Order: sequence, then C-alpha cells, then structure tokens
Amino acid sequence: MREEEKLSVEEELDDVEKEAYMNKRSQLLLKIIGAAIFGALSAVSYPLLKPLIDATRVPQGLALFDPISIIWVTCFLIFGPYAGVLCCTIGFVTLIPFDQSIPVIAPFLKFAATIPLIIVPTLILRLYKKRENINRSQKLLKPLNYLVSGALSIVVRIIVMILLNIIVYLAFFGRAGLEAWLVLIIIVNAITSIWDLFVPYIIVKGLNLYKEFQIW
Repeated sequence: MREEEKLSVEEELDDVEKEAYMNKRSQLLLKIIGAAIFGALSAVSYPLLKPLIDATRVPQGLALFDPISIIWVTCFLIFGPYAGVLCCTIGFVTLIPFDQSIPVIAPFLKFAATIPLIIVPTLILRLYKKRENINRSQKLLKPLNYLVSGALSIVVRIIVMILLNIIVYLAFFGRAGLEAWLVLIIIVNAITSIWDLFVPYIIVKGLNLYKEFQIW
C-alpha cells in the first residue's frame, strides 16, 4: 500500500473514531438533560397532583396511586438506566421541600421504592448479549420480557420497602402494630408497582418513544 493510501485510511479511521466519540458524548448529554427535565417535572407536578394522591390514600396515610414514580420510570424507559437513576435522584432531592408528609423520609422512601423498577430490569438485560441493530430498550419493551422483569422488580421493591419500613416504623412508633403495617406495605407497594410499570409502558410503547430517541 502506498504512503498516500495509508494516510487516507488512517484519516478515515480517525474520522470514524471521532464520530463515535461525539455520538457517545451527545447521547450522554441527552441522558443528563432528559433526567433533569423529568426529575424537575416530578417536583413541579407534585403540588398539582397532590389532591389526586391524597384522594387515593388509605386511612393509614399510604397512597394507592402516586404518579411521581410513573414520571421517573418513563424517563428510564426512554433514556436508559443512567438517566433513570439520575432522574430519581433529582426527583428525590427536589421533592423534599414539597412532600412534607414525613420530611425527607417520605421522598426517600419514594426514591427507594422506584429504584428497583430500574435496577432489576437493567441487570436482567445484561444477561443477554447485545445484538446489533437491536437496542436494549427494544428488548425490554417486548411484552413477555417486560412482564417477567416487572414481576421480579415488584418482588425486590416489596422486600426493600419491608426492610426500610421496619426501620422507620420502629423509630417512630415502636413495636406495636408493626405486623399489620407491613401487610399494608406489601399490598400498597404491589398495587402502586403495577401503576408505576404499566402506565410508562403504555406511554413509551404506545407512542414509540423508544424508537424515536433510540438512546439505549
């Protein structure tokens, strides 16, 4: 190969590497922006949605429908795991001034309840080798895959919430009534998990948002 041809090939390779690098940077920036927008949206929406949330509360104070987590999971399905976790973190911090039912603890419990719905599907997807031209989001949103990963996510969420609620309940109320409270925690988290997974799926899958962005 002549020297001119070698230089041409090297320049083409450099261009490809630069393009790939810029594409990764653009996607990372888009994930951060998406997480920031959805995280802020959840905080801004909370005062508006509070009457709806309060209307679904059981006598013990737990809500059977909380759209905030729906916003966070929607961000995950569109922008991927990194954005989903970042969105939950931003949402948790920005919710602190608004959700004063139990200051700081209530937003944190919302954060802890939502994270398994992101982490568990992400770990499951890592068991599969990524195929060319098929995004992980596309694989996750297949009905059977989403159903299986969702069921496992709910189990993990319930376990996490049981452990955290034992700590919080004992700290505030002592031992009396703990068993009944934990039964209620299981029921409420099972119900809210269905909303948190089903509604984002309908939005993202129905509007083909995962194809529109094709980020992960």
